[in-house]
Amino acid sequence: MAFKTCATVAESTPRRVLAVVSDALKKSDYVEIRFDFLKPEKVPEALHLVRRYLGRCVCTLRPKSEGGRFEGSEEERISILKLIAEYGPYLLDVEFSTISKNMRLRNYIRSTGSEILVSWHDFGGTPRHSKLQQMLRKMRKFSRNVKIVTTANTVADTVSVMSLYRQKDVNLIAFAMGSAGQISRILCMQFGSPYTYVSLGRPVAPGQMSLAQVKSMLRPKK
Repeated sequence: MAFKTCATVAESTPRRVLAVVSDALKKSDYVEIRFDFLKPEKVPEALHLVRRYLGRCVCTLRPKSEGGRFEGSEEERISILKLIAEYGPYLLDVEFSTISKNMRLRNYIRSTGSEILVSWHDFGGTPRHSKLQQMLRKMRKFSRNVKIVTTANTVADTVSVMSLYRQKDVNLIAFAMGSAGQISRILCMQFGSPYTYVSLGRPVAPGQMSLAQVKSMLRPKK
C-alpha cells in the first residue's frame, strides 16, 4: 500500500506560498494551502502564482470561528472560496457549518468542476461514536469527500474515530488531534485515508507530525 502525505503550507505572502508549495511538492504527494494565513486581498495573487500546482493542492480558507485565521466577513469569505474553486484545486476544503447552509456556494463550486472536501473539527474533545457516525452521514450528503477531526484525550477517543472507516461509500479522512491521537495520523492511511496531513517544520495543528518524521516512520526497512 502506498502511503501519501499532504504538507500544510501556512505562509503570509504570495511569494512565500509559491516558494514553499513548489519545494514541498518535491517531497510530498499533496500540499494543503492555508489561504487564511494571507490577507484576503493577497489571495488572488497567490492563486495566480501557484495555479500550475493546484491539481495537487487542497485549498483551505478557515475562519477564526473554526480554528483558522480568516477574520473578514462571511460574505467576503464565500466570494474568495468561489474564486479558489474557479482555479480547479485537487480539493476545496469547506466547513460543514458553511456548506450545509449555503446551497448557492455548493452549486457554484460544483459548476466549476471542483471537488468539495466537507470538513468538521472538534477542538474540545471527541463525541460519542454514535454522534460521530451521525455527523458522517450528514456530511456525506454534500460530498463523497469527508474530513472529520476531533481532539483525543484517551486512546478510546482515537479508536472511536478510527471506527468511522467501516463506512465504505465515502472518501474519508478521519483522525484525532493531540498527543493521545497522534498515532491516528499514521493509522488513518492504513484504514483508507487518501493521505495524512504533515507539517514542514513547526506543527500547524496539535499533534501534527513533520513530513520528515512520517517519511522516516514509513520508510521500508532494508
